[in-house]
Amino acid sequence: MAEYERMTDEQLIKELRGGDSGIIDYIMEKYKNLVRKEANAMYLLGGENEDLIQEGMIGLFKAVQDYEYDQKASFFSFARLCITRQIYSAIEASKRKKHSPLNSYISLYETNEEREALIETMESVQESNPEKLFISQEYAKLLESRLEENLSALENRVLYLHLLGTDYRTIARLLDKSPKTIDNALQRIKNKTEKILEKENENSHKLD
Repeated sequence: MAEYERMTDEQLIKELRGGDSGIIDYIMEKYKNLVRKEANAMYLLGGENEDLIQEGMIGLFKAVQDYEYDQKASFFSFARLCITRQIYSAIEASKRKKHSPLNSYISLYETNEEREALIETMESVQESNPEKLFISQEYAKLLESRLEENLSALENRVLYLHLLGTDYRTIARLLDKSPKTIDNALQRIKNKTEKILEKENENSHKLD
């Protein structure tokens, strides 16, 4: 930890890219107060404060992932932009969907890689079912819609980070929850997914 304190943020990101995974925890802790500050500043715009802090931490996580240490902008400036943009987007989305969870604006897959991850997740769930369904891109979109209706705000965030390839302990630190809470959320997501698959399977048989 002491060696990290002597390094600039840009140097830390470079070392992180080189394989020093412990740096991410240090950066998350270092910038937690900034996240809280930005969340408090936007609290009056709408949304629950805890939700906004969680959104801000996701924004910070994205900043760590996306920052290029050789670019002109400092990591602090880039991180602050990512944090405020994530929080503001969540607030705007919650205004458009007042009866939906604050985080529901986040697509369960934003890239082709995440789309494939969602499909792979659903296929792994299917393997435990007696009857299997072929999951196409279109079916994945249907599942996304069904999950969005059934997942809580926390579960949405957990699934989003899970699809990014984030391990559950890191998710716990990002969302300021215990690893057990995240593990339970992942289990609930799996159970809800299984129920959705079973229901869609039943519906498809009725149409046959």
